[in-house]
Amino acid sequence: MSDDIVTILSNQIPVLAKSAVSLPIAAVLSAALAFRPRRHGTPERELEVIHSQIILGIVGALVMLIVGESLARAFGIVGAAGLVRYRARIQDPKDAGVMLSTLGLGLAAGVGLYLLAAFGTLFLLLVLWIVESHSPKVQVSYRLKVSTSEPLKLQPKIEAVLSNHRLEHELRNRSEDELDYDVQIPSDRSTDEVTKSLQQLETESGLSFTWKLKKSA
Repeated sequence: MSDDIVTILSNQIPVLAKSAVSLPIAAVLSAALAFRPRRHGTPERELEVIHSQIILGIVGALVMLIVGESLARAFGIVGAAGLVRYRARIQDPKDAGVMLSTLGLGLAAGVGLYLLAAFGTLFLLLVLWIVESHSPKVQVSYRLKVSTSEPLKLQPKIEAVLSNHRLEHELRNRSEDELDYDVQIPSDRSTDEVTKSLQQLETESGLSFTWKLKKSA
């Protein structure tokens, strides 16, 4: 039994070697198209869509490695893809690419291309880790109310603190005793660190801060 497994895996080494070349090339070529220079007047490209285009290029190469020269596998993949029904709303386009990737990896395992399935999984994990590490973090919108008797004096200092924390902010209202800001804070950060910095501002009058959660961006 063990000899049979070794024989099966050893016969797959040429396919594994081919995939070690094909998948990276597919990723590089897909990235070249996805990150092509934007022509003047064309709409901005969403980073999630760019990442999805790269993943789809890899999926295409993976599927063709599975098919090889087998016409039966080609028809099988078409039939399996036709069975997929995903009715839930996909917020991140990359999830659609991952869904197709899992289908391809399952097909590879199903036809006995175990080394290809394993290498494809590791390679896709690496690509996903790279692209998701550069994805913008989810922003949470807060309304910051600053109560002070010196709004004109403190406004530039408050905005300097927010800028030092690299937070997007916009002054929404200014009165004789209050400043209101809309502030975008990454979901993995707390308002406490910003509040501590704001509390260090020098002022001769009382100064208080109130954070009110608005909605996720």
